[in-house]
Amino acid sequence: GPGSVVMELGADIGALVLYTPPGLDGEEIEISRDDDPGARRTHSQVRARPLPGQTRYAAVYPGLRAGSYTIWRDGRTPAAAVSVTGGQVSSCQWPE
Repeated sequence: GPGSVVMELGADIGALVLYTPPGLDGEEIEISRDDDPGARRTHSQVRARPLPGQTRYAAVYPGLRAGSYTIWRDGRTPAAAVSVTGGQVSSCQWPE
């Protein structure tokens, strides 16, 4: 099911909501910090997110340190770049 996500935000901690097309439902999408190329990637599963009058598909990444991130299309191909701001929920749309 859609589940729920707890967003703990702070001075240097933000979150990211990555909106995707329905065709990515169930896929795991990885992100990584730009300032630490050797760091492990973080992943999240795309899920249906029911809203009043519509359903959106999104992967949610809570508890991210503020900074610039790369969203990965696959193991080697970047899909997009996004900035996460402390104390806020950032959002990004999957590129077509």
